[in-house]
Amino acid sequence: MMSLTAQIREKAAAKGKTIVLPEGTEERTLKAVKTIVDQKIAQVVLLGDESAVRGAASSFGADISGAEIINPATTPLLDDFVQAFYELRKEKGVTLDKAKATMLDPLFFASMMVKLGKADGEVAGAQNTTGNVLRPALQIIKTAPGMSAVSGAFIMICPDKTYGDDGIFVFADCAVTIDPSAQQMAEFAKATVQTAVDVCGFKDPKVGMLSFSTKGSASHELVDKVVSAVQIAKERFPEIKVDGEFQLDAAIVPSVGASKAPGSEIAGSCNVLVFPDLQAGNIGYKLVQRLAGAEAVGPILQGMDKPVNDLSRGCSIDDVINVVAMTALKA
Repeated sequence: MMSLTAQIREKAAAKGKTIVLPEGTEERTLKAVKTIVDQKIAQVVLLGDESAVRGAASSFGADISGAEIINPATTPLLDDFVQAFYELRKEKGVTLDKAKATMLDPLFFASMMVKLGKADGEVAGAQNTTGNVLRPALQIIKTAPGMSAVSGAFIMICPDKTYGDDGIFVFADCAVTIDPSAQQMAEFAKATVQTAVDVCGFKDPKVGMLSFSTKGSASHELVDKVVSAVQIAKERFPEIKVDGEFQLDAAIVPSVGASKAPGSEIAGSCNVLVFPDLQAGNIGYKLVQRLAGAEAVGPILQGMDKPVNDLSRGCSIDDVINVVAMTALKA
């Protein structure tokens, strides 16, 4: 049977999307290009001075013959991008000169390509922090309607297929928002269901909102936040299956779900897990990755109006390819 990552690449290839990679001289990014192009996962645009990009590719032994290279400093697109950024940010005191200087930054240029439809999505972060990748995206592309915050989901592919969707889960937020409000947790539930359907092909996503309490077994303001998040999610997004507050075992183990939350339709069978804060989410996905030997694919940034994805600076060439494929699927 084809692995989930192979399925993701194949589904991406059917969409024919264009993905911009602003880190045009970064080694793993350049080495990923050949596979992305050969497997038709996406059409690739690399940003940077053409001689610098080709020189870097040559020194790394990377074949980038199938990619387009755009130099922000010399492209005919620059004037339109400068004007568009000026209009977006002039209320914040941005001048035309400042707009031009900003648009020469490949991360800002890439976000404007996506905003104006010159690319379908953006992938960066192999040599930039999450903050540097997100800042231009939030200024230019902005969050999607109805979303007040961005979250980062991980697809967790567990070797033990007992739990989740044949061993597959989607976890959020593991990467971005440190202490989400109840409303933001509800939005993360909606966004993560969309990722589970778009990227993983889940037919029946079930969201467990996690806590150290199950259905009132403990009382604390941290529990109250999760209870409130469940109520908001049910009211705002009646089309998704969501329940909680659940301890982890009550969310995913059928016998525990039945005993701790007997009135719940989805307790014990959740395949989408929303964590109460970034500490829990980040620790949780790394525990499953390291101790259960799960493959962690992501993070997939959720809640942006158009897809932008942030790589880990420790990413592999395969990670770059997979994140490009997921970005194409979200476009």
